[in-house]
Amino acid sequence: MYQGFIFDLDGTVYLGERLLPGAERVIRRLREGGKKVVFLSNKPLYTREDYAAKLTRLGVPTTPEEVVNSTFVLIRYLGKVAPGAKVFVMGELPFVAEMVRAGFRLTENPEEIEIVVAAFDRTFDYRKYNIAFQAIKRGARFIATNPDRTCPVEGGELPDCAGIIAALEAVTLRKVEVVVGKPSPITVAVALEVMGLQAADCLLVGDRIETDIRMALEAGMKAALVLSGVTDRKTLEASTLRPDHVFDGIADLEGLL
Repeated sequence: MYQGFIFDLDGTVYLGERLLPGAERVIRRLREGGKKVVFLSNKPLYTREDYAAKLTRLGVPTTPEEVVNSTFVLIRYLGKVAPGAKVFVMGELPFVAEMVRAGFRLTENPEEIEIVVAAFDRTFDYRKYNIAFQAIKRGARFIATNPDRTCPVEGGELPDCAGIIAALEAVTLRKVEVVVGKPSPITVAVALEVMGLQAADCLLVGDRIETDIRMALEAGMKAALVLSGVTDRKTLEASTLRPDHVFDGIADLEGLL
């Protein structure tokens, strides 16, 4: 039996403001059984506190320490490889605020910018685009929070960070250097450190075969794909990646408990 369970959020535990069937019961049973649970999201739109509050509000009591999102991973990464760097963030205000709170020096002056960070940004506009373009052309490093093409929401999907990355790559002719979010081993390392476990002791549960499942398998972790989010059976059949378990939704994990 697994000692740790890493759950993706959007499309796995909830969809928009709706907790998916069985999520509360499965997670409660895992905790009652002494298992470690961590929630993992590539979305940098909210803080760890925000995610914990949302889960708690939806019926899954959670602390910020049980959440790992791409903002948290990025801040830890930059703190190790580029402490004190001047950064420009193509992201939304909560992400910007987290960067400031972590002590990074933010600037919109292309001549000062040392690192451009691309993120899921629903406030993306030409002004931000041009600042990032000018900075990268001047030699700034180019990194990103996550590679997701879309973000699942109730009723469909929204364009995600991949579009921001592609827009910058197209005009600068520079490839993004590092993407810290899933399926990066950078995210795996942070999640396992938070849990205090080894990869072989954990099961990752997610709805994206190209990020969640890929990351788990490449890390030596068991993987469970749920079909309640982005990936459907047709996509699964076309993929070369083979999860250890395939479930219609999180409720079916009860068969493993």
